[in-house]
Order: sequence, then C-alpha cells, then structure tokens
Amino acid sequence: MGTVVSVRLGDSDADAAELVGTVFRRWDEQFSLYREDSELSRVARGDLRLTAASQSLRDCYALALNWRECTQGVFTPHRADGVIDLSGVVKALAIAEAGAALTACGQANWSINAGGDVLVSADAGHPEWVVAIVDPGNRGDVIAKVPLGHPLRAVATSGSAERGEHIWTALNGEPSPFRQVSVFAGDIVTADVLATAIVAGGEATLNEMTERFTIDVLAVLRDGQLLATPGLRRAE
Repeated sequence: MGTVVSVRLGDSDADAAELVGTVFRRWDEQFSLYREDSELSRVARGDLRLTAASQSLRDCYALALNWRECTQGVFTPHRADGVIDLSGVVKALAIAEAGAALTACGQANWSINAGGDVLVSADAGHPEWVVAIVDPGNRGDVIAKVPLGHPLRAVATSGSAERGEHIWTALNGEPSPFRQVSVFAGDIVTADVLATAIVAGGEATLNEMTERFTIDVLAVLRDGQLLATPGLRRAE
C-alpha cells in the first residue's frame, strides 16, 4: 500500500503481529494499483470486467459508492480519468480486518498504525492510547495529543503536507482551505473517508459531516490556524 504499518500489542506475540502482516499483504495484492498483477489493476486496464470481478472487489466498490452518496459526491472512487481507485476505503478496511483478527486471537490491547491512520482497542484495565497529531508545517512538531478509546477508537489524517495536492476537490478548481484534516471516529473506515471528504469539500463539508456523524475533527487551515470540534476542545 506504499506505507508503513506498525502494530503495538499489550502482550507481545510474534504470531499476532505476523497475522496483521498477512492481512495487509492480501489486501495489497488484490487492490493496489501499483501492482500490475492485482485484480483492481486488471479492472483498470480493461482486462477484467467489473461485473466479472470477485465479490470482495465488488463489495468494496459498492461501499465506496455508498460513501460517495453519503458525502454528496465529494468522496469518490473514480479518478479524473475514470479509473476505479479504491484506496480511499481499502486501507481502512485492511486496518479494520487486522484489528478484528487480533481481537479474535485473544489480544485485548492493541493499536494499528497504517501511514498515520490509527485504530486501537483496550480493556478496562489498560491506560488510554494517546495519538499525536503532527504539525503539517513542521513534521517534527506535534500540534495535539488526543486519547483514543471509547467511543472514538480511530483517527485518520488527510491533506497535502506529505504527498502534495493529490486529493481531487469539489471546490470549482480551488485548492482546499485545509492543509490537514484529522477525523476521530468510532471506526476507521468512517474516519478515513471523512478525512478525505472534508479536505476535498472544504468548510461546508466539515460542517455537514460533523452534524451527521459522531466524529471529532482537528483541521489545519492554510495559514496554520487550527479548527477543533467541541469534543477535542474539552479534551485539551
């Protein structure tokens, strides 16, 4: 997936860590557009019709289309050239599956970090996990430290600080007013999708998504100012 995945476990278990690696490799092998042999690359080239693709690929595409509807088209699984790109949901789905696998094998306290998108689990006797949100203007600085637990177990960050202007926007060709957006949610798919959608849709999408979903948001404007939802301001 072109990123680093790290796992922290309350109880060290090499087999559990390898299980996470297996999950991510399988998702990458099927959905990476950087792999010529992936199923999604075959669909993109026209070698495989979408209707003939695997059920899992079609399910991912349906999920992405559902999020497109939920965000009024701001989030989309289609690139400008028409190619289906499911990276907006695939990494989050891989994180979610890996977390479920850890829980199923008896791990109660864990965190998974895939390129800055984080999902955690902790039992009552474990201290809260704390995530640090880096400053997009200086990657060596931290602008906030936020506890993750119940009900918000996940955080995803999107923006232009690391990869440049790579997110298509619905702002009549104008760049997003946000340099970076971090969304805290109860599940990693919601966090990941809405972080991208808010960057793409600007303040109107930020306002709409915070009204419709149980999330908290920390956004960095182009001039460096911070916008934080009430839940994050109370946590400070």
